[in-house]
Amino acid sequence: MRRISLQALLLVACLLSLAGQAFADTVLLHKGSSGQSLNKHIELLEDPSGTLDIADMADPAVQQRFVPAAGRASVGQTRNPWWIKVSLQAAREAPQQWWLEVGSVTQLDLRLYQPNGAAGWQAHESGERVSYAAGRDHDYRHMLFKLPALSESPQTFYLRSYDPAGNSFPLRIWQLDDLTQVATDENLALGVVYGIIAALLLYNLFIFFSLRDSAYFWYVLTTAGALLMILSMSGHGFQHLWPDNPVPFWLDRVTLPSIWGFCACRFTQTLLQTRRHVRWAHHLLTFACVCYVLAIGLEGLDQRYAAAWIIALLSLTSIPAALGAAVIRWRQGYFPALLYLCGYGLILSSISLALMRATGLVQPATWNAYVFPLSVAAESILFSFALAYRIQMLKQERGEALVQADREKTARLAQMQTSADELQSAVKQRTAELAQANQRLSERELELQHAAFHDPLTELPNRRYLIERAETALADAERREESVVLILIDLDHFKPINDRYGHDAGDLLLRSIGQRLREHVRANDMVARLGGDEFAVLICGADAQQHAQEIAGRLLCELAKPVLYGANRLTVTISLGAALYPQHAQQFASLYKAADEALYQAKQQGRSGYVMQGSDGKLSQQACLELDVLKVPSGLI
Repeated sequence: MRRISLQALLLVACLLSLAGQAFADTVLLHKGSSGQSLNKHIELLEDPSGTLDIADMADPAVQQRFVPAAGRASVGQTRNPWWIKVSLQAAREAPQQWWLEVGSVTQLDLRLYQPNGAAGWQAHESGERVSYAAGRDHDYRHMLFKLPALSESPQTFYLRSYDPAGNSFPLRIWQLDDLTQVATDENLALGVVYGIIAALLLYNLFIFFSLRDSAYFWYVLTTAGALLMILSMSGHGFQHLWPDNPVPFWLDRVTLPSIWGFCACRFTQTLLQTRRHVRWAHHLLTFACVCYVLAIGLEGLDQRYAAAWIIALLSLTSIPAALGAAVIRWRQGYFPALLYLCGYGLILSSISLALMRATGLVQPATWNAYVFPLSVAAESILFSFALAYRIQMLKQERGEALVQADREKTARLAQMQTSADELQSAVKQRTAELAQANQRLSERELELQHAAFHDPLTELPNRRYLIERAETALADAERREESVVLILIDLDHFKPINDRYGHDAGDLLLRSIGQRLREHVRANDMVARLGGDEFAVLICGADAQQHAQEIAGRLLCELAKPVLYGANRLTVTISLGAALYPQHAQQFASLYKAADEALYQAKQQGRSGYVMQGSDGKLSQQACLELDVLKVPSGLI
């Protein structure tokens, strides 16, 4: 019992010490406290292990590690989470409902833990990892939390901030009406900045489409990147452009500055013509572009800390290179460089301030929150003037060059005028003669080529074409390890048709047979007439053997159908012999011979059949009937 009592006393003493510490830092809110900064009253705790949870805040050892913030609102770039403790109580005459604003660039992960009575703590997650609507208790550009009703009894709240690109947490306490009025004024001021930048963007975009000048192209991209970056930093981008989803990595606070920096370096190279006039600066700016791309890649791979430090350290190369190139070009008499130097000086100051805010050297405050947007607007105006002056210089140089070119052209035309008409007439006549001759030669060549490789009766390829095509098919089949099937087709009892009805009937029958052959083979297979009543089909592909069997079945049925010759029905049957490459032959001559032997076997077996070299391939009457039924369209059955 004595041990239990001592433990209870120790626990009570710890709780009293924690309560005393919390009361020592408690912010007493009055009616006029709306808009008050809380950073002088908060305490900070770095979590190097990243394992602390809200339950650990009850541990006295953890509480002893908290240190006063002393007005700090940023701890810079760090891999570790930070805990912020703030205690609030409302005076008797003060309102009970208050709102807590974290007035920084949207953090990667920010969580507010509110006391929830017996349930312990209630967590509210905000930041880039959740959507805008889920991370705000009210429609406002900064992270905003609705606190539970405050009373004269102090309540302690904890925030956990994690962002390797820079932890920033300027805290203010608000009444909602006051915050709404402030938000209206902020939106008006920032809207003017957005409007100036957007107007310059659209104006110079129109000029770019008119002139197709590369400097205008990079200016437009730079201005668009700056506008997106300002929207992201102010919170309006998250609020209005992508409110329903977490911020994707290509729109976050690391990628957008990288895109803007890349475009700004390329604009500098183009405007100042560093490749020609300041080569050392051109190489440094190219190196900076590569590093910006690397930073975007690291951010995409979730290496946010390394990407943020790359952007911060690039100021050691890109800024001196841009300033040095501008000074050198100005001393060379290039006036746009002076305008660039003024504009870049403004943006350089704002970037330096932003970097110092990100690294914790300068604390976030109202006076420095609008420096970057205003600097970008002023820079866009100066850069636009520089581009306009550059275009004016280019027009002047182009005008002088055109005047000189006109003089030289007039002198040359005076010398050539006497012979130009005669030469043009001769050329035109000769050109017309050559065109007619070429057209006749082309037509004749096509006629000869068609006659050399096609049968005049059926318009099918002839034996010569088959041999050339077969050699190519065998070579392709050997390379792809596929098969080639050659089917030879001979019409049974064709001679009696010629004897009885005449050669016109025989020609009609041959043309019909050729047409049916084309209709019942694949587009990549070849049908040829070898002469007389002999035809051939060349089948290629991995399924050549199986497909040859299917084609043979169809042809046995289809080619046996009668052909109308006046009132007469001309009917023949066919015999088919096939050979397979490479199983039966390696060369076309041997393959043809093997197929011919199979054709002979088919005729010996009673004609009207199909024989694959080495086996009896004649289809039964039932199989032929099934193939015929499958071929008939379903609507005719």
